[in-house]
Amino acid sequence: MTNYADLLAHVTIFQHLEPAALERLSARLKVITFPKDGVIVSQSDPGDSMFIIDQGRVKVVLYGDSGREVILSIFRSGDFFGEMSLLDGQPRSANVIALEDARLLVLSREDFVQHLHEAPSTALSILAEMSARLRRADEVIGNLALLDVYGRVARVLVELARRDGHTTDEGIVIRERPTHQDLAAMIGTSRETVSRVLSEFQRRGLLSMQGKTSLLSHGFAEIDIGPETASSS
Repeated sequence: MTNYADLLAHVTIFQHLEPAALERLSARLKVITFPKDGVIVSQSDPGDSMFIIDQGRVKVVLYGDSGREVILSIFRSGDFFGEMSLLDGQPRSANVIALEDARLLVLSREDFVQHLHEAPSTALSILAEMSARLRRADEVIGNLALLDVYGRVARVLVELARRDGHTTDEGIVIRERPTHQDLAAMIGTSRETVSRVLSEFQRRGLLSMQGKTSLLSHGFAEIDIGPETASSS
């Protein structure tokens, strides 16, 4: 059986654990896999487990009455989700879809509760992580209300660069940029509008793209989103 203690040591809510505790927790995990576009969690499903991503990326989404998709978050290796239902006993609050072939580690509610009895400090780590996610959600809501579409696209790219970017002499490289459709679903606009905005950033020398890889100029975060580029979403 594969030992996932090393992965758990890089998960924010388990980083404080001693090696022995990580080993015990690793032994409680079950492994499941999903193909690209596979539905991992459906909204309103019973919440009887939490998930840790070993490989791949997933998106957390809501669907409107018309079928319009709104992406709330994108998670990757080392991230976790599903903990809310374990804590409050309520059904799932959103859908989670595999963006690519994914391998996940599953921790059941029973094993989660047992772990908290053995390592109660994990509860504080979960509260800290949930507070951080709430702050990010507040920022997203503020961006949707206060920024034009150019500003919203720029904020997403800057956040991706801060989290996953690699600094080079030419700029900051993002190797896994979301698709235009996914970017549109993250900021509440259309794919065509996102394409227009990205083309404008490229024209101004702020961004270059090749496949899923993007290169942001070092001054990208300080771009002037003025009237000449303002556009409704």
